Amino acid sequence: MLKDFKAFIMRGNVMDLAVAVVLGAAFGAIVKSLVDDVIMPPIGLALGHVDFSNLFVLLKEGPKAPPPYASLADAHAAGAVTLNYGAFLNNVIAFLIIALAVFIIVRMVSRLYAKPAPVTENTKACPRCTMPIPKAATRCPQCTSDLAA
Repeated sequence: MLKDFKAFIMRGNVMDLAVAVVLGAAFGAIVKSLVDDVIMPPIGLALGHVDFSNLFVLLKEGPKAPPPYASLADAHAAGAVTLNYGAFLNNVIAFLIIALAVFIIVRMVSRLYAKPAPVTENTKACPRCTMPIPKAATRCPQCTSDLAA
C-alpha cells in the first residue's frame, strides 16, 4: 500500500498540482499585502482618512463595553456582533487583482502556444509573423508589415 501511495504522489499531475497550490498561496499573500498595504491606504486617504479594514456596522452591542467602538478590534473585544463590510471590500479588490493576473497569464500562455492556421491555396504566409494572409494582400493584418517590397 505504501508503494502504491508513493507511485501516486510521484506522478507528474500530483506534483504539478502541489507546486501550483504552494505558488497560489504565496501569490495570494502578496496580493493581500498589495491591497491592504499599498492600494487601500491612498484610497482611504483620498476619501477622508478612511481605514477600510475598520468599516463595520454594529448589529448588536457587546456585553463587556457599551458603544461607540473606535475600531473593529474594540468591537470584537467588547463582544459585539458586527457586519464587516470594509474587510469584505478589501477581499473583493484582492480577488479582482488575482483574477486579472490569472487572466493575463492565461492569455499570454494561449498566445505562446497558438499555432497559425495552415496556409491554403488562397493564402500565403507572412514573411515576418508567418500568419496566413490572402495572396493579394499588401499589408499583413496581424503584424502590419508591408508586403509589397
